[in-house]
Amino acid sequence: MSYTQELDIALLAVQRATLLTQKVFHNNAKGTLSKDDRSPVTIGDFGAQALIISALRHNFPNDEIVGEEEASSLRDNPSLAEQIFALVKESKLDDSSAEGRLGGPIKDLDAMLAAIDAGNSRGGSKGRIWALDPVDGTKGFLRGGQYAVCLALMVDGDVKVGVLGCPNLPIDDAAPISADVGGEGKGVLFSAVQGQGATSRPLIRGALASAKTITMKHVDDITQATFCESVEAGHSSHGDQAEIAKRLGITRESVRMDSQAKYGSIARGAGDLYLRLPVKKDYEEKIWDHAAGDLIVREAGGEVTDAEGKRLDFSIGRTLKRNKGVVAAPRGVHGKVLEVVKDVLGNN
Repeated sequence: MSYTQELDIALLAVQRATLLTQKVFHNNAKGTLSKDDRSPVTIGDFGAQALIISALRHNFPNDEIVGEEEASSLRDNPSLAEQIFALVKESKLDDSSAEGRLGGPIKDLDAMLAAIDAGNSRGGSKGRIWALDPVDGTKGFLRGGQYAVCLALMVDGDVKVGVLGCPNLPIDDAAPISADVGGEGKGVLFSAVQGQGATSRPLIRGALASAKTITMKHVDDITQATFCESVEAGHSSHGDQAEIAKRLGITRESVRMDSQAKYGSIARGAGDLYLRLPVKKDYEEKIWDHAAGDLIVREAGGEVTDAEGKRLDFSIGRTLKRNKGVVAAPRGVHGKVLEVVKDVLGNN
């Protein structure tokens, strides 16, 4: 199956959602709430989730959706809900045909709340299920750093389509990797379909821009590789990563950035290696934090496993219960990196 319609709708839906997130990003008041797990959520998260789910329900009404957010806190805070709905109404693609393919605007506040709550699938190994993170890297979003709007389609537990909207990464695939968000020429859409390779294109305001094929950089000398890692020490062990780099002979300073922008960066060869190393034995990664990026890197010529060498398993539910950590690298050096990861983590 080609998944042509699924890819086009996913790309347009993510592109439209970034119009809203960018508006919030440049606003000092981001309407931040705290969830039960103490992680932050902004009006950008809620608005982007509503827009994307509305587009998916219009085009694929029988598909399930695993979304990160739910709307109970907005029902308890009507003024915040109205603020978000005002942003949602304003967030339209400039191309009327593209906007029409997404179903047009959300009709009212109740419809917006219902769309947000429609991301309540438990996930699993049967049927068509979308995994959505409306603002991945919320802490980076709040501090003015990198973030991504992430969407993936899984069929019977296998990721078939992945899209990442990264408004603060350079459009130029050849630009050196950096966590910097300043300057012109920013905003890129990464995508992949299983078996069809990976692409990038500029994030714009209307119909989709032309795509270019991306591939991971061939690494002949592992000592010259560049690591990407999470900004937050609570997300990945910086100490273990430093020891792994030392054992591999890598002396270049790691680039720390938030979100699945790291997957996109290594997929196009701006960086080489991405490690997310366990900090708690009982922590379970969420599927929406990895599904799109995992596919994009693998379709760009990379290998993605957990810290034990197992493929990431998106068929269990809303989390990667059977996996610990993430190791993403070009296929030619992944085995060597994984060997050192196992050794370092095994000695802890």
